[in-house]
Formats: sequence, structure tokens, C-alpha cells
Amino acid sequence: MTLPDHARYSWGGDEFLLVEIAPDMSLEANFISNAMALGLEERGLPGIIDICPANASLLIRFDPDELGHETLESAAREIEAEARRATVKGLETRIIEVPVWYDDPYTNETAQRFREGFHQRPEGSDLDYAAEVNGLSSADEFIRRHHETPWLVSMVGFVAGLPFLFQLTPRERQLEVPKYLSPRTDTPPLTLGYGGCFTAHYSVRGAGGYQMLGITPSPIFDPEQKLADFDDFMVLFRTGDIVKYRPIDEAEYREIQAQVEAGTYRYKQTPVTFSLDEALADPDEYNRTLLEALDVA
Repeated sequence: MTLPDHARYSWGGDEFLLVEIAPDMSLEANFISNAMALGLEERGLPGIIDICPANASLLIRFDPDELGHETLESAAREIEAEARRATVKGLETRIIEVPVWYDDPYTNETAQRFREGFHQRPEGSDLDYAAEVNGLSSADEFIRRHHETPWLVSMVGFVAGLPFLFQLTPRERQLEVPKYLSPRTDTPPLTLGYGGCFTAHYSVRGAGGYQMLGITPSPIFDPEQKLADFDDFMVLFRTGDIVKYRPIDEAEYREIQAQVEAGTYRYKQTPVTFSLDEALADPDEYNRTLLEALDVA
């Protein structure tokens, strides 16, 4: 994909600046969004309240009494130019392993309550439909394609701690699945969903429209910060994190649940430097290096 030469800058009232980097998601657009967010944070401009990087855009909330509109836009444009000119496009981040019970009874039961009038394919399961629209032979093949390569957290939002993730694989191998025709009014907490080209990891119970693939036993939002992985913040994922999903069975699901209840569970993770150029040049080889780093963690 070729990015537009410049982002589009627009104002939302007096307190918001929206930077639209590209009309659709790509690793390049998301890298610039995250680089701009980091650059703005490092500059420490007075009056900035929130910096919210998204899939292919960036939203900045600021206090206009402390920070002038022209000053903010000028700084944002300078940082955008720096991100585009950078000869080494790297991001210090981490890779995290997340266990998933695919094709579990909880999401399957919920899916059966929302078929007629909600779903494109009233018969079968969400996984069956996801496999069908991708031309795959079975739900098991879709599951394999989903967990065999890592994912990049492209944004966090919608509800507290919910990440959207983009698969680190060439565009022609991207899985794509339509959302429900009409949103469900219920989704089990910690459901793994799929909509468009994104995985979404539901942090809490609530409404949702993504196809449901499975469920995880470990929290990604811990407001009481009971687990060690939440010592510094109640939300697990940050934009730029890399995630490797690992399929588990019911027995391991229950075992991890017990560790969570006991307060002893830890996510397997390790620091890595994500290289955009290497990821684009040879995705399969680069993914192997990421997974090797996790294997020895």
C-alpha cells in the first residue's frame, strides 16, 4: 500500500485535533500513528490532555487556554515529517503469549442465541461462517490460520482495555470476516472476536458485533490490579504490543483460571524491537524471529 504524502488535519471543536494518516489500515499507517503519539508525549507540550493513537489516525485532546491551535498543529506536523523521514523505523515493545480456548461452549451458546435476524448464516457457528467466507475447508483451518502468526495491537479502546489487533501477514493472506448483520446484546467477557481484518479481545461482558472465535481464561483489564502483570496499569495491552495466541483445551483453561483466582498467573512475554522495514520485507522470516524470542522467554 502507498500512503498519502501527508496526513489530513482537522479540528473537533476547541479541544480536539484529528490526524488522519491514511483511509485504511496498514502497518505503515499504524507505525506513523504510534510514532507521532510517542513523539508528542516526549515533547511534553503544556496543555495536552490525551493522546489516542488508532489504526490509521491519531486524536489529540488539549486545553486551548494552555496550548494554541497553531502551536499544536505545527508540532504535530513536524513530528509526522520526522516519522516519515526516519531511516530506521523501529519500536521498542514486547511480545505476549495469550492462551485461547477456541470453539468453546460459552461463545458457542451465546452465538446460538443471536442467529435469526442477527447473523448472515443462521445455521452453524461463527467459526463455520468465518471459515466459509475465507474459502477455508473447516473451522479448524481458520483457527490454525488465526493463531499461527503474531498480531500487532493497533489501538486500544471501545470499552476499557479492549485491543484491536492486526495480523502480521501479507495483505493477500489476511483473514477477513464481516461483522454480524445486527449487534448482539451479549458477549461473554474475554471473548476473542473477529470483524473486518481485526481481532478484538473483549475485556468485559457487553454488546458486540464481531464473530466469536473463542475465549481466554486470563484478564486483560484488572481495575483492582490484583495480578503482577497489572502492577503499573489496570490495562494489559498497549498500542504496539505484539500478541501470539496459543490454543488451549478445557483442562488448561480451568488450570489458568485457578491461577488467576489465586493471584499467581503471569503472562509469558519478552521485550522485542519491532522493525517495520523487516516486517514488510520478509513477513514470514520476521515472524519466525519474533516467535523465537518468545520461545526462549
